[in-house]
Amino acid sequence: MKSMLQLLHFAYHQAMSCLFPVAIFGTLALSGVVRLPFVHRYDAILIVLLAVQYLMYRSGLETRDELKVICVFHIIGLLLELYKVGMGSWAYPEPAYTKLFGVPLYSGFMYASVASYMCQVWRRLKMGMTGWPGPASAWLLGGAIYLNFFTHHFVPDYRWWLTALVVLVFRRTRIIYRVRNVTYRMPLTAAFFIVGFFIWLAENIATFFNAWKYPDQYQAWRLVSVSKISSWFLLVIISVIIVAQLKHVKASRHTKAD
Repeated sequence: MKSMLQLLHFAYHQAMSCLFPVAIFGTLALSGVVRLPFVHRYDAILIVLLAVQYLMYRSGLETRDELKVICVFHIIGLLLELYKVGMGSWAYPEPAYTKLFGVPLYSGFMYASVASYMCQVWRRLKMGMTGWPGPASAWLLGGAIYLNFFTHHFVPDYRWWLTALVVLVFRRTRIIYRVRNVTYRMPLTAAFFIVGFFIWLAENIATFFNAWKYPDQYQAWRLVSVSKISSWFLLVIISVIIVAQLKHVKASRHTKAD
């Protein structure tokens, strides 16, 4: 009975942490079936997601600091989208007024949803880290990962070398999270992979409803390449590094203030 209560409590907080990602992919799916008159689909998605963000903040489901992190990730994601679409990695085929160089502005929210989940679950499960490698190693690795998303079009793709570095750098890092009054631990790299896998599943749903298309999906929908899990794995690492460092900075400020 106790194990069941723990599981239900854990599932509840995971579900609440996924509110914004669910809102995004739910909107993508619904907008693929129900079309509003006089409004382009991508424009309608942006309006809905801005409204969801506003309601989450006003209702207290999201804090001001979490909103700031989401905005940072929206910019990071949008810059990556602009580059990738320009390079032909994927495309947004439908018209919209809120498109910039072929990229709808709502697309940044898909990256921001990862940060939203990380911030929410961190707060709800009272997460912490042990064995964190330190800011220098974390920032350098995160920067190299983000840069590789851009440079692999011109130089060799170093994602597997970077993955090996992640395993090496974070080999001693454990996530500490609390479910009711019980504390659990998990290797950080295992958490990276689990989150990356579920984002890949969500990506398949999004492409099925034509939120965007990869080149091999233009004629007919097909499963997104399993290799994309590694891309999401690395992207999740960037979000964890940023969130963890911001949490550390905030904690340090509170300690000095005390």
